Amino acid sequence: MIRISNLDKTFVLNGRRKVIARNLSAVFPSGSSVALLGRNGAGKSSLLQMIGGTLNPDAGQVVSTGSISFPVGFSGSFHIDMTGLQNTRFVGRIYGVDTDELCDFVEEFAELGQHFNLPVRTYSSGMRSRLAFGVSMGIAFDTYLIDEVTSVGAATFRHRCTTVLNERTRTAGAVVVSHSMAQVRDMCQSGAVLEDGRLTYYEDLDEAIEQHERNMVA
Repeated sequence: MIRISNLDKTFVLNGRRKVIARNLSAVFPSGSSVALLGRNGAGKSSLLQMIGGTLNPDAGQVVSTGSISFPVGFSGSFHIDMTGLQNTRFVGRIYGVDTDELCDFVEEFAELGQHFNLPVRTYSSGMRSRLAFGVSMGIAFDTYLIDEVTSVGAATFRHRCTTVLNERTRTAGAVVVSHSMAQVRDMCQSGAVLEDGRLTYYEDLDEAIEQHERNMVA
């Protein structure tokens, strides 16, 4: 279960205020995959980062009864002068998992070849995302935070991403940001719509999608 309580977040850019969250409150049930819907720039990725603890809100809090992943595919926490292997071991130690098993999984899944033993600063953005996705999927979380990660890389890699995501969410929950309604319908059971700093949760996924589509043409 994820409980969002009285969450506020505002960014200021070039003197202009952008409100991402206005006193947001919602409860996402345990073991459920929730589609987080909203127009471009609504703040979906920022909300996902606040749920994951990588971005601090201005006010309010997020409480979970289980473990929450960092946003799947997020590579911002990697040390660029450490190798992919070293970064993987470091993350594994933080989360208390078998680092040898995690490294074996990531090396095979991410298909980085010799780059797995080279500094992350030498990686392309796609390679960093593949490393981050592999690390995320190699650790068992109660809830996965998923932000358009299956758009990364070649078609064969995107297919592998989708396959492993579906496997993980059979036994865990997820909060999914995606512009693909087909993917949302395939992965999620409920939805939440973020619009103008307000979040509305719908137990019925179809209702969430319908509201989101109404917002898009308003």
